[in-house]
Amino acid sequence: MYLKPNGCVIPTLHRDYSEWHHGRSIYALWYILVERDQYPELIAKLDQLQASFSDLLLPNSQRQYHITLYICGFLTEQEPVYNDDFCIDWFEQQRRQLLKQTAFQLNISKLNSFSSALFADIRDEKNHLIDLRRNLQLDDHQEIAALQYHPHITLGLYRDAHSSHMILDHIRQCPEINLKITIDQLHFGYYDAQQLQGPLHSLYCLQLD
Repeated sequence: MYLKPNGCVIPTLHRDYSEWHHGRSIYALWYILVERDQYPELIAKLDQLQASFSDLLLPNSQRQYHITLYICGFLTEQEPVYNDDFCIDWFEQQRRQLLKQTAFQLNISKLNSFSSALFADIRDEKNHLIDLRRNLQLDDHQEIAALQYHPHITLGLYRDAHSSHMILDHIRQCPEINLKITIDQLHFGYYDAQQLQGPLHSLYCLQLD
């Protein structure tokens, strides 16, 4: 998962990942949207860090800064066909389970890297996100995700197989972000699985007390 010092990053290729989406397009998830008007200081720092790595990252990304909470899968109103299909009725179950959730704070700490993506690390000392994810679990559906959850804000995917040592050295030279933000909204939405790094579209916003 994390970038190791010896080796190379894993690039994202410009192609249609049809073996994954099977012609489907609406890939649903729960997420926290990091909006420019709500968190201007954080966005300014993320933009600056992203720009300093621009020659290493996939260009023309339209994906907004966000924190993924739970990856649902391909949204459908029909009976599931594939194991990563997600029924709209399951969303309603999840929504009801979140209704008592209150606002909370997160600390956006520093720059880090997975093997395929540059990201800002998040400290969640009171485990708010773990509690949220527990409430999003369903009896009839398993999350479509890696086994270990690590909250983060993606700054970009790598465009080429750059040296890990070069990436990590560049990260060490960057200042820490170290900003606290208050989270008072959760979104359920989707991106188009047939558009590489396309924008997120919100279908539902839960306002937290």
